[in-house]
Amino acid sequence: MKAGERLQGIVIRASAGNYTVFHQGHEVLCTLRGNLKKELVMTESASRAPRVVQAKRKRLTNPVAVGDTVWFHFTTAHQGVITEVEPRRSAVVRFLPRTKEVQVIVANIDLLLVVFSVLEPRLDPWQLDRFLVAAYANGLSPVIVANKCDLPIEPQTEHHLQVYARCGYEVIRVSATRSDNIEHLRERLRGQIAAVCGPSGVGKSSILNALQPGLGLKVGQVGEVTHKGRHTTTLAQLFRLGEDSWIADTPGMRNLELWAVDAETIWEAFAEIRPYLGQCRFPDCQHDTEPDCAVKRAVEEGAIDRRRYESALLLAKEAQETR
Repeated sequence: MKAGERLQGIVIRASAGNYTVFHQGHEVLCTLRGNLKKELVMTESASRAPRVVQAKRKRLTNPVAVGDTVWFHFTTAHQGVITEVEPRRSAVVRFLPRTKEVQVIVANIDLLLVVFSVLEPRLDPWQLDRFLVAAYANGLSPVIVANKCDLPIEPQTEHHLQVYARCGYEVIRVSATRSDNIEHLRERLRGQIAAVCGPSGVGKSSILNALQPGLGLKVGQVGEVTHKGRHTTTLAQLFRLGEDSWIADTPGMRNLELWAVDAETIWEAFAEIRPYLGQCRFPDCQHDTEPDCAVKRAVEEGAIDRRRYESALLLAKEAQETR
């Protein structure tokens, strides 16, 4: 490589101001050019869903994220400096209420694997809905991965999984410990840049270890008293799966704050509710107490699962209160 030559790569790890950039089969440890540290502005995404309110000057905690395509040049034989970041086509973000900042967890992905377990900890459909809305609002295709299917599946959990499948969501049942359906999941990821997200303790790192033997990611245990997972992943990182696939591991999130998503987008994010929007008597129907509401009528007729409707109503009210 020539000194100062402008090169392109993808950020595969980020920690404490240091970035590992993958370039032509090699990893280069990079820092940021000074002016990039000041440009904490969210880039526009051409793939985001309609009506998502994008804050133009919202402060970011990280100007460069895992998954970003960057330009850099070498400063020594093995180190470099990032000089430019390409616009992001997609991003998984979360709002940090305490600091009023936005954190980009991973950028430029095609597929979002939303991992939950059937037991220990038990699948939480209300939390799963929140992840699915976040995927829709950021223009991402979600895949629900139900892990620990070697354990007994309770009737209520089975009911939830069947409801999601009927709504049109792709549901893949796996067991990381027995490698059940891992090969099917690997084929689903072929040619994709994917990210794994979900609560702590559901087995995200175990799934990655099964997908790519040799990774050796640390695996946590579920607390015997709380039945909640313990965090084992502390930073996002991108791993290569074969020649044409990448997958990002992300820190465990027990709660995902929806950022800049309005109530209308939330209703649209529920695939089974979407066909009934615009059919109510009132154009500005909130699908709550208004008469002649097409959405509520579909719930009463059984076309829309009641719990899913209540979840959408709850999230829509939350969005209105936080605007």
